[in-house]
Amino acid sequence: MLDEGRSDAEILDFIEQSHYVSKEKALLGIDIAKRERDLLRDIHYEGGYSLYIGIPFCPTTCLYCSFTSYPIAAFRRQVDAYVDAVIKEMDYVAENFRDKVLDTVYIGGGTPTTLEPEQLDRLITALKSKFDFSTVKEFTVEAGRADSITREKLEVLYRHQVSRISVNPQTMKQETLDIIGRKASVEQVLTAYQLAREVGFDNINMDLILGLPGELEADVQRTIERIVELAPDSLTVHSLAIKRASRLNQWIQENSVSMLHNTDETMKIAAAGAEKLGMKPYYLYRQKNMSGNFENTGYARPGKYGLYNILIMEEKQTIMALGAGSITKRVFLDGRIERCDNVKDVGLYIEKIDEMIERKKELFAE
Repeated sequence: MLDEGRSDAEILDFIEQSHYVSKEKALLGIDIAKRERDLLRDIHYEGGYSLYIGIPFCPTTCLYCSFTSYPIAAFRRQVDAYVDAVIKEMDYVAENFRDKVLDTVYIGGGTPTTLEPEQLDRLITALKSKFDFSTVKEFTVEAGRADSITREKLEVLYRHQVSRISVNPQTMKQETLDIIGRKASVEQVLTAYQLAREVGFDNINMDLILGLPGELEADVQRTIERIVELAPDSLTVHSLAIKRASRLNQWIQENSVSMLHNTDETMKIAAAGAEKLGMKPYYLYRQKNMSGNFENTGYARPGKYGLYNILIMEEKQTIMALGAGSITKRVFLDGRIERCDNVKDVGLYIEKIDEMIERKKELFAE
């Protein structure tokens, strides 16, 4: 509607009347849409693409998680073979997309920093040798779990000119971290963040989850106060989503859903903290079964917005996804989207890498 030249008042009326959205959330949506449109102005929709690389290993699996992730301790012997398979997928994309512009690169997971420094170095060295990074506007590695972060790994990322990383506490309440099985302690989060600053990173994101088991407004307030003291460059505020594939479902049956407490007040506390840090909301999305029926909102300081985050949600650009459990999305000019998913099992991914490359070839043959 913005592209059609409609006024804010017209758009607000349409969203309120047709979709029954509150005025507050409708205004937030309009504000974010304008910011996204400006941020994506130079993205190559027709002749470009973004690249996602999934590393499906974690130190442990958190209670709420439904992503493709495997405990690194049990899969350590397969990691090198996994990196080999990802590099083989890279070869296909680099060869077949050499006439396309690469706009953003995102290495996620799982937890990419479960890889050893030399494995990270091998992966990113291959990546940068095969693709033209002169056009890349953003190169993100989701370090994520503080218990996987070391100075050596951060130095590898910095040396390869990774422009944006995440150090994700989810909460600063130790008792909650223990309940959700997130072994990284609050102290480890503080240490990892400080290490990242010392190494030289000037674009650090932190993720929080509201509605975690047993947390009340006072807990969220204390978490936000500590985040404000650290002063990250962006903040992603998630409302807890109860995924069928997560262990959280069983936990709820044993402990009652009333232990999950997300309210308008907790959302306002997080928004106020972001505002205190000079951040603006720049992307927003919803998932099924979210605690309190709220949404996820990304906040960032000017110049520190996560472009890939917008692209993956708005589905305006083709995203080539490599690695076990990843999903490639081909976006056609008419808005049609075709997906091609890789198998989730690490062993099968390594074994069937040639088959998955062939499926991608079929997707892009048209």
